[in-house]
Amino acid sequence: MRSQGKILVIRGGAIGDFVLTLPVLQALRRQFPGTHLEVLGYPHIASLALHGGLADAVRPIEARALAGFFADMGDLDDATGQYFAGFHLIVSYLYDPDGFFAENVKACSKAQFIAGPHRPDEAKGVHATEVFLRPLERLAIFEADPVPSLRIVGEAPSPAPTLAVHPGSGSEKKNWSPPHWSKFLAHVMSATDWNVLLVGGEAEGSRVQALAEALPSSRVTVMQSQPLAEVAKRLRHCLGFVGHDSGITHLAAAVGLTGLALWADTSEAVWHPRSPAFRVLRSADGLAHLSPETAFNVLKNVLSVRPS
Repeated sequence: MRSQGKILVIRGGAIGDFVLTLPVLQALRRQFPGTHLEVLGYPHIASLALHGGLADAVRPIEARALAGFFADMGDLDDATGQYFAGFHLIVSYLYDPDGFFAENVKACSKAQFIAGPHRPDEAKGVHATEVFLRPLERLAIFEADPVPSLRIVGEAPSPAPTLAVHPGSGSEKKNWSPPHWSKFLAHVMSATDWNVLLVGGEAEGSRVQALAEALPSSRVTVMQSQPLAEVAKRLRHCLGFVGHDSGITHLAAAVGLTGLALWADTSEAVWHPRSPAFRVLRSADGLAHLSPETAFNVLKNVLSVRPS
């Protein structure tokens, strides 16, 4: 491919899915440094790539305009077809079990089209980042760095050490109970001089506010339902991070934090935070049996040996 061409990466999914696909953007950037790279996805998530310098533009996925592309001999939107025609390479991670999307895009565009999996096969036990990178072997991209890395410049760090905490996820089955979180945060308040940044979104509802109300107001900050780029900027200056198997945990790892992921039942081999600075902590009896005292003591040890 010529360096002056244009590349489109199509990626839907949740926050964690997108963060774990960042190595694809990183590899394309390195392989084709002079190429315009665009992401078609959910702007509130895909904007992370824009702010991190891994994409030159982000275009929203419009379900109505794309609907015909998922049907056999579908009614294709002209404007969307012309959009696809403007690229030399299209890498898609959309769910397309019948191949209708790929065939309809090929009918509109002469771009080289590479279809990647929208999710890894957990039975194979291969980490998601490696699964998402494998389609790039068709471009002679081998042994790309599988660690998501996101460098977003933000505000100056707070003079006080701050622990970032995300007490939620996309599934209640992955979450520690609020009483466990309350006890854990009580340990932080009594045994350290750390401040706490509580991060949450719509999925956490009132949980974040309830936890914050039990803490000294001078030592806690709540960041709820904020743009992801702003969350990333704030996280990168924190002392460390504690969360569940969630997109925010993957984001914290990608911006370079040292952290602890409290793990439930999903495949650790496939979904663990891909960072040497993160540790997964789980109990053989299930997440509900992982004590706040144990988590706090492990966290202190993780932060004491964190990479420079």
